[in-house]
Amino acid sequence: MAEAADFQGMRSSPARRWLRRTASLITGVPLLTGLLWVPAAPGAQAAEPTGSRTVDVSLDTVTPEAPGKDDTITVSGTVVNEGRRTITGAHVDLRVGPKVAGRTGIDRAAERTGYTFGVDGPTVDDKYSVDLPKLASGISYDFKLSVPADELDLDDNGGVYELGVSLTGQTSSQSFERVLGIERTFLPWQPEGVEKKTRLTYLWPLISSTHLTSETGSDEQQTPVFEDEALAAELAPGGRLDQLVSLGKELPVTWVIDPDLLATVDAMTRNYRVKSGDSTVAGRNQAVAKRWLSSVEAAVQGKKVVALPFADPDLASLAHRGKSVSGSLSHLQPATQVAEITVETILHVKPSVDFAWPVDGAIDSSIVDVATSAGAHKVIARSDSLQDNLSYTPTAARPIGGGTTAVVADTRLSTAFQGDMTDAGESTLAVQKFLAQSLALTLQDPEKQRSIVVAPQRVPTVAQAQSMARALRALEPKRWTQPLDLVAAASAEPDAEANTKVPSASQYPARLRRQELPVQAFEDIRETQSTLDKFKVILTFADRVEAPFGRAIDRELSTAWRGKPEAAQGYRDEVQSYLRSLTEEVQLIEKSDVTLSGRSATIPVTVQNQLVQGVDDLVLRLKSNNPNRLHFDGDRGMAEQPIKVEGGHSQSVKFPAAANANGQVQMTAQLFTKDGTPYGPEMSFTVRVSEITPTVMLVLAGGVLLLVLAGIRMYTQRKRAAAAETADASVAEASDTSDTSETEGAGSGSDPGQPSDLAPDTGPESGNPSGAGEKVDR
Repeated sequence: MAEAADFQGMRSSPARRWLRRTASLITGVPLLTGLLWVPAAPGAQAAEPTGSRTVDVSLDTVTPEAPGKDDTITVSGTVVNEGRRTITGAHVDLRVGPKVAGRTGIDRAAERTGYTFGVDGPTVDDKYSVDLPKLASGISYDFKLSVPADELDLDDNGGVYELGVSLTGQTSSQSFERVLGIERTFLPWQPEGVEKKTRLTYLWPLISSTHLTSETGSDEQQTPVFEDEALAAELAPGGRLDQLVSLGKELPVTWVIDPDLLATVDAMTRNYRVKSGDSTVAGRNQAVAKRWLSSVEAAVQGKKVVALPFADPDLASLAHRGKSVSGSLSHLQPATQVAEITVETILHVKPSVDFAWPVDGAIDSSIVDVATSAGAHKVIARSDSLQDNLSYTPTAARPIGGGTTAVVADTRLSTAFQGDMTDAGESTLAVQKFLAQSLALTLQDPEKQRSIVVAPQRVPTVAQAQSMARALRALEPKRWTQPLDLVAAASAEPDAEANTKVPSASQYPARLRRQELPVQAFEDIRETQSTLDKFKVILTFADRVEAPFGRAIDRELSTAWRGKPEAAQGYRDEVQSYLRSLTEEVQLIEKSDVTLSGRSATIPVTVQNQLVQGVDDLVLRLKSNNPNRLHFDGDRGMAEQPIKVEGGHSQSVKFPAAANANGQVQMTAQLFTKDGTPYGPEMSFTVRVSEITPTVMLVLAGGVLLLVLAGIRMYTQRKRAAAAETADASVAEASDTSDTSETEGAGSGSDPGQPSDLAPDTGPESGNPSGAGEKVDR
């Protein structure tokens, strides 16, 4: 039992406990090695953890996080009895382990669980212990320990120490004291400032997901339409973006901003609409947006601001999937130009647009090529991608060819706060480990000053941002680090030993590759861009469409869509659908079949414009599929006319046509832009060519009848006139004969004719010609 008590740390009198701790330091490790067979761990003797997981120990705070020589270290937390038996005689103690050897030693120590005799170190003096009452199963108890730093016997030259908090007690099944639970963290100890401090650059991202749709109102201001009011919750006091600004304004950081976020919030400061089912409702968070923008503008004054290309495009997806789709890379340069203008306009500071930030800093040669095509000459990478095989961490900046600089962020420091920081214990452990890593990095080579960059996750939560801020505030005494902005870090003298070879595409992490936008996404984007290009050239105010849809296409390329394939596809479909619905507002009105009477006529075609703005630079082309039967001027089978229609109006265009023969002719009408690109679907209709229609025949028959009647009448009149002329001639002849008889004598004995006697059947023909058009009967 005595041996067990020594081994487990049985609690008796203070004197006995002091003697036991002293003896354990002198003889404990050799004795344990002789009694138990335990494989040796690097740098420490590992012992079997005996029941040290019975109690869960959580460290909620360690203050100050990086103590000085005159400070008192206070540790608070909670213990919970997770066993099934009541714990008695419990007390909480502080333990200081040996100095940790380097950054790798910190990693190994962080992975250890449970109590390890001889490794976790002895307890500090009993007067700093906290005695606890009985702990029944499932019962928790809060504690607080305070110990002056000079009581811990720490090295004046500094270093990183393991700091443990253990609960020792006994249960009904084992009536001797033993360690029933332990939690350990790190104590960065640098009582005096080092001569050559590490220059530390911390990126502070202001990035969010997509909230604006491509839709705008038809009013002059083009009232924007939001998908929802989720962004307002992030901007409101206590929200994620509000906290990032509130925390960041007091910290020595470099702001990394997605200009799309600024543009979106700026749109919220005025009238805006929010989708609600199939309609929209008025947005109500203008005041929240204005307050947040004002706070951002104040926070960035006097600090470096890096603007990512608009909407933070996914460079890796573009490099691996988008390059095979024509036109995909053409969006990057405009996105960079818009980014600079947006930040300068809204925040009134001139940003740097010379940086590209691939996801998680993972790069390969194709990603670097895409990044530089956007106009960037500096690529923010990470040390788990561009790896060094050195005994120390080199300066972040290094040339990688082609005038491009890779700014390699430290992986350990950059990923320090990616866990669930809502738990106070997890947050405290993350902060202490971050500080320990930063000090260990400095102490790797105290004679060499280096520049280190930290690039955290793009979208930190509130708790993560708060933990990040705690760590940076702990570095404010500047005993081993000093702040440096990203622009200066990128210009630092590179380490000649640092790796400058960009990894190949095959070395890109499979985990990240699975999250990339698919090739189909870039094909969808190309289709949307093509539709926009055809549409904007006909508009009198193209900016009303080009700007909102151009930015919507930028958002389709956003890094924010990683891990959200359904949402990304839905957004692309929505943009394309809305754009197509606008293009269809300019269309040809369907025609019914047309009948063409006679050899010539006009064919009307109507163009309708239901947009609020006018359209111009359109050409309407009408084509005859059988020009031998129906053609246009000059015997052509096709005719064109320019189109200009005011908003909300229609225009009817008439095409003169001529027919050569009866029958049906298929006609095709199509709108074209001035460069000959078809606009909208073509419209077909049939023209029936008929020179003698029933109506025309009726008219012609009536005309013929009139001509016949007129001819009969003329014939009758002429015949009567001829008969009258013959009768007059007979009377005159008879008169002449009578006169002759009277003159010559009466001996002839003939009976003189009477005027009433019938004339001869056929009178003498007149020697004069007939009248014009006149027809003579015989």
